[in-house]
Amino acid sequence: MAANRYIFLFKRLKRPVCSVSLRRNATFSVLLESPSRRPVSLLRSGGGGSAPLSWTRSISSGNSPRPPDTSLFVPVDIKTDFSEDGSVGAELTQPLDKSELLKVLNRFYKRKEIQKLASENGLDARLFHQAFISFRKYVLETETLAADLHIVLNDICCGAGHIDDIYPYFMRHAKQIFPMLDCMDDLRKISDLRVPANWYPEARSIQRKVVFHAGPTNSGKTYHAIQRYLEAKSGVYCGPLKLLAHEIFEKSNSAGVPCDLVTGEERIFVDPDGQQSGHVACTIEMCSVTTPYEVAVIDEIQMIRDPSRGWAWTRALLGLCAEEIHVCGEAAAINFVTELMYTTGEEVEVRNYERLTPFSLMDHALESLDNLQPGDCVVCFSKNDIYSISRQIEVRGLECAVIYGSLPPGTKLSQAKKFNDPSDPCKILVATDAIGMGLNLSIRRIIFNSLVKPSINEKGEKEMDTITTSQALQIAGRAGRFSSTFKEGEVTTMHRDDLPVLKEIMGRAVDPIETAGLHPTAEQIEMFAYHLPEATLSNLIDIFVSLSQVDGLYFVCNVDDFKFLADMIQHIPLNLRSRYVFCTAPINKKQPFVCTTRLLSQFARQFSRDEPLTFDWVCRHISWPPMPPKNIKDLAHLEAVHDVLDLYLWLSYRFMDMFPDANRVRDIQREMDEIIQVGVHNITRLIRASEAQSSESLPSTQLQTPPQVQRRLRGSQGRGQPPKDVSGSSTLGSRLVQEGRLTKDLLQQLRREWSEEQMHPARNEQTHSRTGGGKSRADKKKRK
Repeated sequence: MAANRYIFLFKRLKRPVCSVSLRRNATFSVLLESPSRRPVSLLRSGGGGSAPLSWTRSISSGNSPRPPDTSLFVPVDIKTDFSEDGSVGAELTQPLDKSELLKVLNRFYKRKEIQKLASENGLDARLFHQAFISFRKYVLETETLAADLHIVLNDICCGAGHIDDIYPYFMRHAKQIFPMLDCMDDLRKISDLRVPANWYPEARSIQRKVVFHAGPTNSGKTYHAIQRYLEAKSGVYCGPLKLLAHEIFEKSNSAGVPCDLVTGEERIFVDPDGQQSGHVACTIEMCSVTTPYEVAVIDEIQMIRDPSRGWAWTRALLGLCAEEIHVCGEAAAINFVTELMYTTGEEVEVRNYERLTPFSLMDHALESLDNLQPGDCVVCFSKNDIYSISRQIEVRGLECAVIYGSLPPGTKLSQAKKFNDPSDPCKILVATDAIGMGLNLSIRRIIFNSLVKPSINEKGEKEMDTITTSQALQIAGRAGRFSSTFKEGEVTTMHRDDLPVLKEIMGRAVDPIETAGLHPTAEQIEMFAYHLPEATLSNLIDIFVSLSQVDGLYFVCNVDDFKFLADMIQHIPLNLRSRYVFCTAPINKKQPFVCTTRLLSQFARQFSRDEPLTFDWVCRHISWPPMPPKNIKDLAHLEAVHDVLDLYLWLSYRFMDMFPDANRVRDIQREMDEIIQVGVHNITRLIRASEAQSSESLPSTQLQTPPQVQRRLRGSQGRGQPPKDVSGSSTLGSRLVQEGRLTKDLLQQLRREWSEEQMHPARNEQTHSRTGGGKSRADKKKRK
């Protein structure tokens, strides 16, 4: 061996590597530098020489009320390279006997003192076992160990060292595969959510006036807040729905107060030059916490406890930079908002309102759809019930409007207009609790078809439970609204057994709000990722929530949907900020078209390649233009495609260069909305078609497709798609499917190939010629 190689080795071994004995009669103490990144000391637990040594803890739980959930700690694959050492350890000593080494390692693992010491340094039983398995594999399978570790192991095998001397090297390895052990204090500080009011220094720098407008539905509380909003020199309205933001946007501009609209998918600036107006109506997630306003309105404040979206109300309430904050909502939130404002040093002025028109709970249930009357609204909590009730109403010769949550806003407004129109024969409404906010409806009587509603609990689990008093009052309050046709409202149930239950529910006081939601920000997750660079985004979120500390006023919102999307696109190379944005996109994970077909992954993959997602690219992936729905399944698919276009628009405002065709996508989204409106208008016919299990049996004359929609669809056929018959199934492809000569999947594949050929004729021609040329040469060889 060359002399300089020995010199290099002894330089590496210059720091003391000591034999650390945990025997009770140890008579020394020693200070050493741990093989890990930070210095660790071995000290006596007491002053006497007979006390055992204990390894000082390298992590601290701080003031955490609970230990970390180590089941979330995923071991990191490490690649150790000791090429500089080469086989120095073996040359200085001798090659290690693997069988003897295995015995030594197993004795090390079984020592109670070692297990206790590891526990004090953050390795509970689970992590200790995982770390040992990894360390043992590393020692036994690595061809050339680090020289210092090789020498220590050789000494132990030869009886010249103590088995406890392995511990520093074991901990070095453990902290390599579990890097969070070495930075637990930093991770705890980052995930400390106990004082969220301090996250908004701009808001804390001013003394805000907080006014709480409290009252039930249809009490005028929001009206009074909006009046102050319109009088102010500048203001922001923060609502829970796009429909509500649109309503305030239109009302403000109609009143001569220039107002912009900002939602996740849309930006409308009334100034022709694109300059921002003094007023803005937005969905609550989109409000700015750095722009100063004179007045801010936060609507539906009781949603601050929503398990998924509550964080947005918390952020708005604590962070808006407005001289006056006008909060609208249920009286059950008064005490909580008052207490929350104490933490910011702000007092709350409460203004109570009474309902403008009365509604009463009937003494009898409806019991039969034969007893329906004009102005009735049947409330269901599932789509299947919506379809069933609609079908039964149609059998009775009545026409009904339908509203449920997944419908596009335009379709909801269209159905509401149809129901409200005195000259329209449609006098019955079938709806979910989507009517609870954002729609002005002329309802005389609310009829609960059921009192059981699916919900998501704090753990993200789906439950079926009776509706709450707050939900019942919110829905019942839609009957007999002020300024509607009916000045008094009534509420009842469809089934006799449900009526006493409803009376009991509505007779209870609304549960007071006790906590507000929080959500980790992109900046916090980026700081986590700095310390844990190998962790996946989903794992980062899990560890963050596990370590997060909140006081009694807050809770961490459900992150299951976020993690679901994070796992879906984990395999795609994206920087952390872009990955975070994609995971906060408004996607329903139950939507099969978006999730099962992994359409989000296709969006993210195209984005990761730095290839813009153009209008033509989107049209290919959603098979544009669509056919009008022939059954309920087709209608649900169109609703999903509408959500995909929403996703494109949402991303276009965050990555403008990569989503350049927002205006063209918005145009086809409007067309999609009109097609869905046609489907909903004919929903009972679609239900019949579904019941017959024959999507092709619906005669083309039965679907009443408005002429303007037909014209738009015919115009859309020139966008690189093969021709389709809008009114029915008279195309060649449809006939082949009917006759069983072609499957629907194969038909879709042919359409995609046709689309690509129409959009890239030159490229396809070249490909065809190359393929043909190859075959020709092959044929020549065969002939030879």
